[in-house]
Amino acid sequence: MKKLVLAAAIVAAFSAHFAFAEDAKPEAKPDNEVSFNASLISDYRYRGMSQTRLQPALQGGADYVNNPTGFYAGTWLSTIKWVKDGGGSGDLEVDLYAGKRGDIAEGVSYDVGVLSYVYPSNKLSPDANTTEIYGQVGYGPAYLKFSNSMTNLFGFANSKNSTYIDAGANIDIEEGTQLNLHVGHQTVKNNTMYSYTDWKVGFTKDFGIVSASIAAIGTNNTNYVGPKPDFKNLGKTSFVVAISKTF
Repeated sequence: MKKLVLAAAIVAAFSAHFAFAEDAKPEAKPDNEVSFNASLISDYRYRGMSQTRLQPALQGGADYVNNPTGFYAGTWLSTIKWVKDGGGSGDLEVDLYAGKRGDIAEGVSYDVGVLSYVYPSNKLSPDANTTEIYGQVGYGPAYLKFSNSMTNLFGFANSKNSTYIDAGANIDIEEGTQLNLHVGHQTVKNNTMYSYTDWKVGFTKDFGIVSASIAAIGTNNTNYVGPKPDFKNLGKTSFVVAISKTF
């Protein structure tokens, strides 16, 4: 009887251990996922340049991903001001994108796709609407990305095949906090005076309910300016803060 009791106790102990281990496994992701995001930012900077005359912007988007294949698609919107500054109309940017991401080897990832920047009824000539293809390789928290425009770039004449290359890293420094580093170079084909380098150093903190970020952002080009009478440098170095939520 004592042997039977001991055996039963051992079996019960192992069963409890395996049940706990099973419970501790990370929850498997569904095949198809849809998420949404929204944010308020003090200045919408795109590749270092303000799109809102150094003023705040409202932003939001939606994303779909098929986890087994890595295929994804999404849209993202932001309020803007630069199209009107350029003599056009409209105060909205709509991004549409699709691609595929996955792993090349352990710790090495890839991401390839196409992205269209749409400015409804922008009335600029050349048209401000722009489409790029891109490819990215990641290693741990670091990445290197190359983008090439398949159309004129944001209203610059004869600027098809302009390129942007950027490198960066999002490094966990403690639970819920990341150090964000970035440097990039925009080449505007046949418009060399508008080519430039941009950079960013910042931090992101996940508070659970929302995430907050602060970053110093700047460029080395003073040829992008806001409207008169002040002609503010839209690429000047300044701090940008944001509050965002993904759900």
